[in-house]
Amino acid sequence: MANNEYLNIADFVSKSRMSVIRRSLRENFDIDLEVLDVNANHYDGYGFRYREPHFCHIIKSDDIGKSRCRQERIRALNIAIETGQPYIALCHAGIVFVCVPLMDDKQPLGGIMFGRSIWSVPDETFNADIIRNTADLDLDAGKLLKSVSDLKTISARRIHEAAEYVYVLFYQISGLDPNVVQWRRERSRQQAVIGEYIAEYKDSSKISTAYPYQYEQQLISKVRLGDRIGAKDILNIMLARLMLNEPGDIGKLKARMLELTTVLSRAAADGGVDINILLEKNLANINRLISIDTQSDLCAWVGQALDDFIELVYTSQDSRKMIQIRPAVDFIEKNYFKPISLADVAKAAHLSVSRLSHVFKEHMDMTIVDYVNSVRLEGAKNMLLSTDKSCTEICYEVGFNNQSYFTKCFKEKVGATPKQYRKLNIR
Repeated sequence: MANNEYLNIADFVSKSRMSVIRRSLRENFDIDLEVLDVNANHYDGYGFRYREPHFCHIIKSDDIGKSRCRQERIRALNIAIETGQPYIALCHAGIVFVCVPLMDDKQPLGGIMFGRSIWSVPDETFNADIIRNTADLDLDAGKLLKSVSDLKTISARRIHEAAEYVYVLFYQISGLDPNVVQWRRERSRQQAVIGEYIAEYKDSSKISTAYPYQYEQQLISKVRLGDRIGAKDILNIMLARLMLNEPGDIGKLKARMLELTTVLSRAAADGGVDINILLEKNLANINRLISIDTQSDLCAWVGQALDDFIELVYTSQDSRKMIQIRPAVDFIEKNYFKPISLADVAKAAHLSVSRLSHVFKEHMDMTIVDYVNSVRLEGAKNMLLSTDKSCTEICYEVGFNNQSYFTKCFKEKVGATPKQYRKLNIR
């Protein structure tokens, strides 16, 4: 953390506004807070008196314990600011604490720390953990355990609610710019999701080294429809595959991401966005990309680009048509493995078959039947790479009722038969 001993939080957030946050936390959760400056020291510019639990006083009576508490405050504030979200953890002695980051745009101001509590009523196991955690400190074990009974008992769910409450309330009341802290928070969430996908792929017996084109078409469809949630999920799957196949190669990842944003841009154009607006957006994206040098920032960058493109689709002149056909697309994607008729799809969209067919073709640049086959083929590609099922089994499980027609459609779309595709993409 950058040292800035002259930074005065009260210059950014008035005492009256911070008092509202403090009072609200007390009234709603019966928890008091401590304000930290940018160096994780107690900030007394507001004149707030914070009474630290007796448990903490006992721990800090030992020099080693005091040093550990200090290092944990610094670490907690660093992590909260870097991730842009509340940091919840157990301290070195074993009690819960929370640190909420305070920032104005890119400027770290400090943090709000609270908690110093326990998840549940202490029992013999918990007390044994406390003794073990503090075994190398010169403390009176009896007094320490007695002080544990004075700690507030707050459930994990309640602590998380309080952390989110303070986070949201601070940026609503303070009037500070939350853009950077929100971006960092989104980046942290995205990395957690990508990490889960990577772990799943590593556990899989079959891992493809090829670029995940099968997901690209799904992503394009989601962008055309303005489906933000569905698009983000597919994007994170793609990012996990790319990072797993090319770990640490920031140059190659940048090239892949730039290629991906080009695809997203074309999808937004198909969704009705003016090409001149997209050219300006693409130029801004490229300028931002040049300065990025970490994988996490790169993933966040392409995630933000995706958000921007989808927002443009929402505000385009074709947004009404997009809303009309989205129920049809959702129905197809949830039921593609079943027999589907045009009447079924039209009913889901609350349109006539003729009207839906016209709007669908105009907006998606393909017929409903073509889209159904496309979704089924994407499902087949996923199953070919993730299961040992035969091509015949996969054919019927994804909704085709004729193996010859399945193979013909697959080869026309992919450029290889199902067997060839599996052989080329499995390692």
